[in-house]
Amino acid sequence: MPCNRRCWQRGVTLIELVITIAVGSVVVAFMAMFIVVPVTAYTAQTRRAQLVDDAESALRFLGRDLRSSLPNSVRITTSGTVTALEFLATIDGARYRDGGPLSNPALDLDFTTADGAFSTTVPFTQLTLPWSSSSSYISVYNVGVPGANAYAMANVITPVGTTITVAAGGAANVNLITLNPAFQFAYGSPGKRLYLVSGPVSYLCDTAAGTVRRYSGYSIANSQIASNAGLIAVGATAALVAADVAACQFTYSSGTAQRNALATLMLQFTNSGETVQLLHEVQIVNTP
Repeated sequence: MPCNRRCWQRGVTLIELVITIAVGSVVVAFMAMFIVVPVTAYTAQTRRAQLVDDAESALRFLGRDLRSSLPNSVRITTSGTVTALEFLATIDGARYRDGGPLSNPALDLDFTTADGAFSTTVPFTQLTLPWSSSSSYISVYNVGVPGANAYAMANVITPVGTTITVAAGGAANVNLITLNPAFQFAYGSPGKRLYLVSGPVSYLCDTAAGTVRRYSGYSIANSQIASNAGLIAVGATAALVAADVAACQFTYSSGTAQRNALATLMLQFTNSGETVQLLHEVQIVNTP
């Protein structure tokens, strides 16, 4: 019997539709297994790589700052969830003139009285001469102990507001330094080293806030400040160095006359269940 028009218009039954959907769902599930797992792994790997990059950048940035610190000026303290690292940043260094068979008293740095003008035997290399500042300091023989501690602002560092001028000397490698008012340094450096200091710098690692911040632009103080509010209150400017910080540990070994000081810096970063921890060691010149 020939099929009429109604026969050819027969549709899909409900059972066929259900079977099709079920089979399609199984196929999609299998395909998802092969797609989602690699995508998830790629996302996790990207996140870990970003955390490593953030941690490494923060540690290298901190390390560069520490290498320019005034010898024996690094100090570390912990207050609650905050670990604070502070040091006195230097702009440059030189060697002063002090006696010798061909010495000129007018050019020597005199340690027996306040001296307002002397010369170097090794010049500054990071300054464009002539150079002048009343917000910087000169330090000679800071050993970080009572009586020879730059944070005390006495004996081994010029007072606040001293105008320091550096000009070219009459011979190669000679710079002329003037201090107004004149200042008497208490101790001579065995290596005749002097350092030009820009001021204090602090790093606060706050695990409660998950941040590392850098603070500068405030005055040198004998007591270390270990809080964001405290540093802002004394005029410090803050800059975010890193976020997603879960843990940190800063230690400092002052070393000896025969070897450099060593700062050990550990940062742990966490984001979306991924955690990385990096350790960085920085050798710091501690010969004043």
